[in-house]
Amino acid sequence: MVRRTKKEALETRDRILDTAERVFIKKGVARTSLADVADAAGVTRGAIYWHFKNKADLFDAMMQRVSLPMEEMVARAGDEDIEDPLAYVRRCALAVLERVTTDPQSRRVAEISRYKVEYADEMEPLRARHIECRTECLGRIERGLRNAAKKGLLAASVNPRLAAVGLHALVDGLITNWVLDPKYVALAKTAAPLIDGYLDGLKAAAKPPRKQKKARH
Repeated sequence: MVRRTKKEALETRDRILDTAERVFIKKGVARTSLADVADAAGVTRGAIYWHFKNKADLFDAMMQRVSLPMEEMVARAGDEDIEDPLAYVRRCALAVLERVTTDPQSRRVAEISRYKVEYADEMEPLRARHIECRTECLGRIERGLRNAAKKGLLAASVNPRLAAVGLHALVDGLITNWVLDPKYVALAKTAAPLIDGYLDGLKAAAKPPRKQKKARH
């Protein structure tokens, strides 16, 4: 038996994941078997099970390929050394939307996760994973907004938790509707105005310039 190199194993894993995206888009996750993925990828079912425990594990790995880089970016939002946390949160939100509109893989995964999967039977454990990821993302956005509040960048009336929920709902809702129908909104052009419109409502009012006292003669 020929031993595969680490590079070859990684290439096979990526090919399986790439193929799974295409098959899931076409057939839906519930109607796709690991045998379907193996046949389409030109590998054996043994190769599938070498890399993934089951279909849920394969699906989770597919999701993580596109979500982890963005999770790492958002994780820095609460860092104290960020001079303008609100601007950083804005960049994170726009980066997510830009990636979906410009990266075909991200768009495919977004469509699969929203319209091609049912969290039932063998996929049920992924429901908890999905909720966990959402909770972590919300926590990171909230920390960024709390950091902004400490620096006086948010209006005193703003609740950072609710503001984080609102921003997350805005971004997620835009993606959900856009992958269903790109004519819903020209997302590439309107992402910045949409995000800015929301964040502008959270900002602390600019302090008016101090009036200079008239010199006495």
